[in-house]
Amino acid sequence: MPPTILIADDHPLFREALKLAISQALVGARTLEADTVDSLIATLNAHPDVDLLLLDLGMPGAHGFSALVQARAHYPSVPVVVISGREDQDIAQRTLLHGASAFIAKSASVPTIIDALQTILRGDVWKPPVQISQGARVHPDEADAARRVASLTPQQFRVLSMLCSGQSNKRIALQIEVSEATVKAHMTAILEKMGAENRTQAVLIAQRLALHQFAPPAPEDEG
Repeated sequence: MPPTILIADDHPLFREALKLAISQALVGARTLEADTVDSLIATLNAHPDVDLLLLDLGMPGAHGFSALVQARAHYPSVPVVVISGREDQDIAQRTLLHGASAFIAKSASVPTIIDALQTILRGDVWKPPVQISQGARVHPDEADAARRVASLTPQQFRVLSMLCSGQSNKRIALQIEVSEATVKAHMTAILEKMGAENRTQAVLIAQRLALHQFAPPAPEDEG
């Protein structure tokens, strides 16, 4: 059966370019699209059997690695390829440390993208230009934030993402089509799971996953 691939990116032209690459790499492949974190989570909930997620770290509602962490926590069978406009070695390495199967720069050639998609969908390990350095690890504060974000349900994560964007309970309720009382209940659960005393503290913890926050600590010298 041809694979189903979810493209999560807020740029329509780049989504079209990826669809073209997919059509060349995987004849008959079905593509789904999301342009915000909210629509990404909704699509994953509706199609938990997707074969591959192509994820842009900078799409609306994403805060650094938060969407990647959440996807890996709740849809562990779905491999994630991060395709990013940020061509930073530290970001690429942290992406892999957070569980992505590959990191590909948006400037990569179509043949490179095709090779990565075909290799990963075969279940093989794609050998990208960027790999995890021996002994590299996520900064403890970032790892702690990732653990807390991963503990949230997909709906709680949607609420947290909107909270990080400065939206009110009323606005969040309208967006996810629930009552304000339900949003407040989600907020209570979020604060508890995040180990936060208030909304501001929850946002600050989530912001530890920002791309600019930490580089992986250098491996200790064994000499």
